[in-house]
Amino acid sequence: MGATGAVGGTLLRLVSTRQDVWGEIRLAASARSVGAVRGVRDEELEVQRLGDELFAGADAAIFAVPEAVAREWVPRAAEQGVVVLDASAAFRTDADVPLVAAEVNPAQARNRPRGILASPGSPTLAMVDALAALHHGWELTAVLVTSCQAASQGGRAGIDRLYDELEVVAGSRDLGQQAGDVRAAVADKLGERSPFPGPLGLNVLPWAGDVREEGWSSDELATADETRRVLALPALPVSVTAVRVPVVTGHSMSIHATFSGRIGVAEARQALVEAPSVVVLDDPGTGEWPTPVDVVGADPTFVGRIRQAAGQPQSLELFVCADNLRRGAAVNLAQVGELIAQEVSAR
Repeated sequence: MGATGAVGGTLLRLVSTRQDVWGEIRLAASARSVGAVRGVRDEELEVQRLGDELFAGADAAIFAVPEAVAREWVPRAAEQGVVVLDASAAFRTDADVPLVAAEVNPAQARNRPRGILASPGSPTLAMVDALAALHHGWELTAVLVTSCQAASQGGRAGIDRLYDELEVVAGSRDLGQQAGDVRAAVADKLGERSPFPGPLGLNVLPWAGDVREEGWSSDELATADETRRVLALPALPVSVTAVRVPVVTGHSMSIHATFSGRIGVAEARQALVEAPSVVVLDDPGTGEWPTPVDVVGADPTFVGRIRQAAGQPQSLELFVCADNLRRGAAVNLAQVGELIAQEVSAR
């Protein structure tokens, strides 16, 4: 479900390159996409309308749809006996819906009292594999994160808006040198309506999500809660600042991680090198570090700038990058889907 969206399209491409465990595949999307054709596993499939008949005889359903659509349709699919994996935020905070990151807590995929599994948000998935590898050896006690989030987290609308703004600001080398000039130019050409709370071209926005109590955003609180749930550390202090940046695809996370005992840079680097879904790029002397434009289209989490926090032998500083549509969404959906498929085939 959501086969024509940014995450859905990425998932179709990914499924086409991984092991074939899927059997018959059906695609669905919103009414405006019905009848569109999408390729997956050497088949050309027509996108169907989302309806109850779509789930007849199905073993599993993957939803990559807006939260409001998920809230209506995920329970309806589960009521028909279908195992549902939802990529939206609709059920991530429900205690009886496991939050599954396939590389970290795969056993939770079998624990589904309501027939529903939730996939974490893209900022959580971008960093949790690296954090889990370090927690395994040294026991995390606190995490402080600045999450630099790409425009594509807002789907196709976010991507289109960023490109439109870049076309506006690229037309003048004078913009960005006086307060308010970028905002005025973007509003004049594109209007005030935007998926973002301000101009993103030539700018960063210290906000992602909806307003919550005490000045936090919904994205910040969600990333903190999801990190605790996936790592099974309910009391772990996690503090997140979400920043929207003018990057099309690829989240970047500046992380200050504290552990229960001393942790050295060399041993931490080795643990990350050995983690199956992590790639270490960490040689500042030669300019080797991860950036979002260099990791887009890749499946792993990339880690660099590994440093001892000044005067803090129990803390490390890390810079983490990941493709938010792949590692931050589609890879996990495919991996959890494969876990479900293995379970079904073993019956």
